[in-house]
Amino acid sequence: MTVTSEAGSASTSLALPRPYQSYTYAYPHKTAYRPLAPEPRLADLWAGESRQALSLYLHIPFCEIRCGFCNLFTRIGAPDGLTGRYLDAVRRQAAAVREALGDEEAPRFANAAFGGGTPTYLEAAELERLCDIAEHEMGVDLRAVPLSVEASPSTATADRLAVLAERGTTRLSLGVQSFVEEESRAAVRPQLRSDVEAALTRIREAAIPVLNIDLIYGIDGQTAASWRYSLDAALAWRPEEIYLYPLYIRPLTGLGRHTDRRTADRQWDEERLRRYREGRDHLLSHGYEQVSMRMFRRADAPPQGPDDYACQTDGMIGLGCGARSYTSRLHYSFDYAVSMREIRGIIDDYTVTEDFSRALHGRWVDEDEARRRHLLQSLLQAEGLPVADYRRRFGTDPVDDFPTELDTLVGRGWLDDARPELLRLSAEGLAHSDAIGPEFFSPAVREAMAAYETK
Repeated sequence: MTVTSEAGSASTSLALPRPYQSYTYAYPHKTAYRPLAPEPRLADLWAGESRQALSLYLHIPFCEIRCGFCNLFTRIGAPDGLTGRYLDAVRRQAAAVREALGDEEAPRFANAAFGGGTPTYLEAAELERLCDIAEHEMGVDLRAVPLSVEASPSTATADRLAVLAERGTTRLSLGVQSFVEEESRAAVRPQLRSDVEAALTRIREAAIPVLNIDLIYGIDGQTAASWRYSLDAALAWRPEEIYLYPLYIRPLTGLGRHTDRRTADRQWDEERLRRYREGRDHLLSHGYEQVSMRMFRRADAPPQGPDDYACQTDGMIGLGCGARSYTSRLHYSFDYAVSMREIRGIIDDYTVTEDFSRALHGRWVDEDEARRRHLLQSLLQAEGLPVADYRRRFGTDPVDDFPTELDTLVGRGWLDDARPELLRLSAEGLAHSDAIGPEFFSPAVREAMAAYETK
C-alpha cells in the first residue's frame, strides 16, 4: 500500500480525506447542541460532579473589528453602556452558578481563561470588574492558578495590561495572524506592522510570563517567503508559545461571502499543507516543541498547566453568552450564531436575563460520546493517548472500541506504531488532525451538525 509521504507525495491506492475539514477543539461541536426541554436546573446538573479541579472560562463577545475569517461569537463595537450591562449579567450568572455548586464540597479551580471576542476590548476598569467577578462571585484565586487572556494589538494598551498583570495573568495570547500588512488586509484584519510591534513591546514590558503569538497560513497571496517573514518576525520576540492556524473560510464570515471554488479545491489544500510543514519545521529548528497541530511551545517556557484541548475537560464553568460549560453528562451553553444580527440579539437577551438557574441549550453526553471525546482530546495531542488511561476510565481498550477508525489511520501511515501502549499520531498524522477529528464523530453528532441551520 502506498500512502502519502512526509513530503506530501500522492497516494496511488488509498484515497485520503481533505486535510482541512474541522478544527476539533471541542466535542461534541456546538452545532450539535439543541434547545433543552425540559431545561435542567444547574443545581441538579452539578450534583455529584467533582469540584476539585474546575476550569473557569469568561467570554467577552466584543471586538473592535471582525476579521474576515472569524466565525466566533462576537460583535463589532458596543453601544454606550452595553459592556457594563453585559458585566452585570455575567455577575448575576456567576452568582447563580456558585449557588448551584453549593457548599457541601467547596469548589476548587485549577485554571481560568478570558476569551472572546476580545477580552481586552473592555477598558481597564471593566477588566477589574471581570476579575472581581471571578474572584468574589466564583471564588477563584486568580493569582494562584494559571490565567490565560486573549488580546488584539490595538487593545493591548498599557493600562489594560497593567490590570491583567497585577491580577495574576500568566499567559497573554496576541492575535497577530500576519506581520505582512498586505496579508492582514487580505484576511480582513487591517493593521500596521508598527502597531503590532508596539503592542508586543507593551506586553513584554508588562512582564506577563507567557506570550503566545497567533499566526495564520493560507492567506490569499501568501508565499513561502512571506510566511517565513512572519515566522521570523514572531521569533524575534522569543514568544513562549506560537500557534499556527490554517485559514478556514466559513459560511457567513467576511471571507465566506466572497469565496469561489478556487478557495475550496485541492490546490489550496496542498498550499496550506506546504505552509504548515514549513512553519512546523522552522519552529522545531528554533527550539520549539510541538504540542499539537497548532501549538508550539519554546522548550524552556514555564509550565502553564493544562495544554491545548485540556480546557475542554469535564468540570468547566463558562460564564457569558458565548461560553460553554461541561459536566460529565451534559455540555451546555446559550444559543449560538455567526451573523451579526443574530449575535446582537442573543447578547441583548443575555443582558436582561435575571434567572440563570437553568441550562438552555446543550447536548447530553452518553458513554459512547465520552469515549470519543476522551480519545480525541488525547490523540490530537503530540504526546498521544496512553492506552492505560483510557482503559482505567472506561474498562475497555480503544483499539476494541474504534477498530475501523484506528485501522484506517494505520493504513494511511498516520499512526505511530513504535509503542503499543501509546496511541500517537505520526508527524504526517498530526498534520492531518483536522481530517482525523471528524472521523471519530458519532453518527448522531454528525446528523445533528448536518441538520444545524447556520444563522
